[in-house]
Amino acid sequence: MSAMNVFVFDIETIPDVEGGRRLYNLEGLSDKEVANVMFHKRRQETGGDFLRHHLHRVVTISVCLRNRDQFKVWSLGTAESDERELIERFFSGIDKYTPTIVSWNGRGFDLPVLHYRSLIHGVPAPRYWETGDEDKEFKWNNYLSRYHRRHTDLMDVISGYEGRAVAPLDEIATLLGFPGKMGMSGAKVWDAYLEGNLEGIRNYCETDVLNTYLVYLRFQLINGHLTPSEYESECMVVRASLKSENKTHLNEFLSAWH
Repeated sequence: MSAMNVFVFDIETIPDVEGGRRLYNLEGLSDKEVANVMFHKRRQETGGDFLRHHLHRVVTISVCLRNRDQFKVWSLGTAESDERELIERFFSGIDKYTPTIVSWNGRGFDLPVLHYRSLIHGVPAPRYWETGDEDKEFKWNNYLSRYHRRHTDLMDVISGYEGRAVAPLDEIATLLGFPGKMGMSGAKVWDAYLEGNLEGIRNYCETDVLNTYLVYLRFQLINGHLTPSEYESECMVVRASLKSENKTHLNEFLSAWH
């Protein structure tokens, strides 16, 4: 791997019930009731209950960081951190390190959600939004352009930017011998949140971001940025890091990794 910082990320969200209350005049209803109204309205529009981007609230941001010295996976803040703090931590990391950011469908989901939520909270992120006015280097390689690698959306790139060719991370990870989905799915996050299981959501998000990082390593192998031996070495770095953490969900991930 080059010496550049690589910052892989994934978010988990719940319905923005506070926003839903305001938009649909639902004062007096519980969070669960407000969410049910939001899901119902969405089903009427599309047949499914996956809410539009601006109606999601971020509850977890998990990241993998690979730099010259280390590999690490963690969730930003703590289970008690509010949404603003999570978003501030995410963008301040980008402002500080200017990493290559990597996602699976980040351009289609995670980043637009983070844009709307940072707008609501007024979170500044000048480096992230830079497109060349302050730093000329960013004119030709910035976080916002679809075809630049400063943000590598693996789903987008590997499908050749063809919507009909996109695939779920879970299936690609499984095909490559990685663990794929473990213990939860995005659809179950709201239920877990209502049960107060934020730790479970954070753990699930960490396994998802690990899958993304491992797919990224395989992508670096096929695009020539890693030799086969360097690829194997990078995988060993991840295994060693997870083993040293000795956390239940990471040990389960290791056991499921063929």
